Amino acid sequence: MLKHTLHTTAAARLCSLFHHRSSIHQSKHLRDVSDLTRPELIDTICRLLVLRRFDAISTLSFDFSDELLNQVLIKLKLNPNACLHFFNLASEQQKFRPHVKSYCKLVHILSRARMFDETRAQLRGLIGFLEEDDRLGLLIWRELVRVYREFGFSPTVFDIILKLYAEKGFLKNALHVFDEMCRLGRVPSLQSCNGLLSGLVRKGEFLSVFVVYDQMSRIGIVPDVCTCSIVVNAYCKDGKVTKAVEFLKEAEEGIGLEPNVVTYNSLINGYVGIGDLRSAKGVLELMKDRRVPTNVVTYSLFVKGYCKQGKVDEAEKVVRDMKEENPPLVLDEQAYGVLIDGYCRAGKMDCAFRIQDEMLKTGLKMNMFICNSMINGYCKLGQVDEAARVLASMSKWKLRPDVYSYNTLVDGYCKEGNTTKAFEFCENMVRDGIDINIVTYNTLLKGFCLFNDIDKALKLWHLMIKRGLMPNEIGYGILLDGLFKVGDFKRALMLWKQFLARGFIKSVIGFNTMLNGLCKMGKMAEAEQVFDKMNELGCPPDKITYNTLADGYCKAGNMKMALEIKDIMEKKDIPFSIEMYNSLITGYFRYKKLSKVTELLMEMQNRVIIPNIVTYGALISGWCKEGMLDKAFSTYFEMKEKGLAPNVVICSTIVSALYRVGLNHEANMLLHKIMDFDLLPGDKSFEKFFEFDMGKSNVKNFSDIVDGFVEGDRFPNAVVYNVAIAGLCKLGKIDDAKRFISSLLQKGFIPDIFTYGTLIHALSSAGEVDEAFKLRDEMLKKGIVPDITTYNALINGLCQSGNLDRVVRLFHKLGSKGVAPNIITYNTLIDGFIKVGNTREALKLKEKMVQEGIVPSVVTYSCLINRVHKNGEMIEAAM
Repeated sequence: MLKHTLHTTAAARLCSLFHHRSSIHQSKHLRDVSDLTRPELIDTICRLLVLRRFDAISTLSFDFSDELLNQVLIKLKLNPNACLHFFNLASEQQKFRPHVKSYCKLVHILSRARMFDETRAQLRGLIGFLEEDDRLGLLIWRELVRVYREFGFSPTVFDIILKLYAEKGFLKNALHVFDEMCRLGRVPSLQSCNGLLSGLVRKGEFLSVFVVYDQMSRIGIVPDVCTCSIVVNAYCKDGKVTKAVEFLKEAEEGIGLEPNVVTYNSLINGYVGIGDLRSAKGVLELMKDRRVPTNVVTYSLFVKGYCKQGKVDEAEKVVRDMKEENPPLVLDEQAYGVLIDGYCRAGKMDCAFRIQDEMLKTGLKMNMFICNSMINGYCKLGQVDEAARVLASMSKWKLRPDVYSYNTLVDGYCKEGNTTKAFEFCENMVRDGIDINIVTYNTLLKGFCLFNDIDKALKLWHLMIKRGLMPNEIGYGILLDGLFKVGDFKRALMLWKQFLARGFIKSVIGFNTMLNGLCKMGKMAEAEQVFDKMNELGCPPDKITYNTLADGYCKAGNMKMALEIKDIMEKKDIPFSIEMYNSLITGYFRYKKLSKVTELLMEMQNRVIIPNIVTYGALISGWCKEGMLDKAFSTYFEMKEKGLAPNVVICSTIVSALYRVGLNHEANMLLHKIMDFDLLPGDKSFEKFFEFDMGKSNVKNFSDIVDGFVEGDRFPNAVVYNVAIAGLCKLGKIDDAKRFISSLLQKGFIPDIFTYGTLIHALSSAGEVDEAFKLRDEMLKKGIVPDITTYNALINGLCQSGNLDRVVRLFHKLGSKGVAPNIITYNTLIDGFIKVGNTREALKLKEKMVQEGIVPSVVTYSCLINRVHKNGEMIEAAM
């Protein structure tokens, strides 16, 4: 009876199964298969997959699970298409995602069937797990090995995933696969190894490159030219060009490898990187000897090398030579971009624009790199409006400015003091959908602090925090420095506490900024506390830290502590810098310890520490203050012999000393020499005098900049003020110069002959002769006797206005005023008469100057000959 019952039940279930099969093919409605056992369900699914009844599977009502998917894959492991379809169906489910183990089974199944494109696609999905959790790498590898052993399939999957890991930048996982394959006795393909080596080079993992290459050699992988090029590139990028050459020689001799253009380009790039263009040329000659064709990259590398050394003209010559030697080769945007960037960095914007124009004519297009180079180049020259025009032109080139483009312009306007314009560009950034980042805010902060506008800096600081952007240590440093510059110690201290509370306890730059501010304010006790805190928090002081402290002690007159700092540096093997010695020299001069200055100079000589322009400036200033002009001048001439050009500060110091000993004529000559401007380009801080626009700020700010330049009593204020006034006048900013003088008068400044002479010259040149004569009268009332330079300015102004009658009257009065005309006086008068066509009077003046013992100059004859040649009087002019 029991047997009959079991038989009947089994029969019923079998009928039920057939009933399900029939209904599957006859209806698209979901069928309940809950009465099937797991094996029966799997059999049903597998049968439908084998029969390619894929639509029928979707009518079955069952829940996907890892167990179900894995069992189907195992059962159908020899039917890759069926497995792939079911896996994709499982992947499409909303509440189910295949496990790593299922992926590992599928890729082995696909790989065995040589469905490599599908294998790679699924492996990329598998690698996607690593992007979510990089710890899964070990699990993936173990499962791939387990399935490999279980199925007994080929190890091709290992090689494919090795290559994909390298491509995706998962180098740690790629190296693990490489090592494990070797342990399993499976040799990676050369192509995958090259991919791994390339990935390591891209990441700068040069040591790993060499280790992998050695391991390849040990397991019998024969490198090709691509492999060797990669290893050569690794050595070169690691700065070991000699090793690269040795390696290449071994590869040529050992395995008969013939380097190609990529190999040689890597070697050239290595030499370019270390600045050895001579050896790079040697590689180029070798290529020619071996008839290895060069390409655009070859020439581009030389362009990059010359630009890096500032030899932009040589770089352009490379381009011209390429066009002559290899006419078929055409530079691309990248090569042109390197050359344009080189000219921009050198400040030769006309040349940069010329190359850009040449590039566009060849049909090439502008790119972001070139536009940003042009913007940066114009900003560095202070031509920010030109830079803004480049940015505005980007739309016609179908380019969209990026955050670098805007930040560069913002920085340019901030350095000009035009923060209003800088803010406009910030608004443009927001309008163009570019987020204002921390660099933008720091740039604006720096602009405000540069011109001591600390209130606006603080408002910006709070606005930045309000918008949810937390300041970084650079921003803290900028604001901290700005607060110290305006002497706001209280707020600087508050900011410093915030800085530490934010966790910036290892920032050497932050600590150095704080120490610098305290030392400049003379708060050495507080500086010592900050230094102790620095050590307590485990932030190691650097050379700048010790130099700052030493300088602070020197200024505070505590030479003992300054020397203790020097001793600590020596014990810690921190090399002494020239800045340290400059501080000590200035300190000893300040406190009249001249013998110690001599000892320091001897010590510098023994330690082979070369004096710089600041050293000579400190020495000249010190000797001048001590009245030892012989030593000051011998130091000056020593500096000149060593190829160092004196700056405006050194010349001003000497001028002041000459005035003090009564050598007024010599002092005036040197002061006029300073205003030739050939001393100014090397002194960036002084250039601020002449770049400053009163319309964008006010006289007080300009005065503050000048005062900031005159540190303490080291430099003669009056001389520097005169140079600043002359600078404004030379730029035609006469009204600004007047307002500046008014502000100086309130500080007790007394205008001297040079001050008046500068203004008179500027007014005369601008055609305001009557104003110039009023200033001459003011000089006389104050007991300042005008010299011939002042009268020459007045005569020049009258000549330019065509008032020759008044010129002649003034000229005849010179003797009664105690001044004698010089060659400039005569040349100005001769030129004035020539311009109105009165050649006879001009020739009379030439005769008079000869009678007075003044030898006519080239300028004299040039004025006369240019005029009299037209009138046929050449013989008389030449006599």
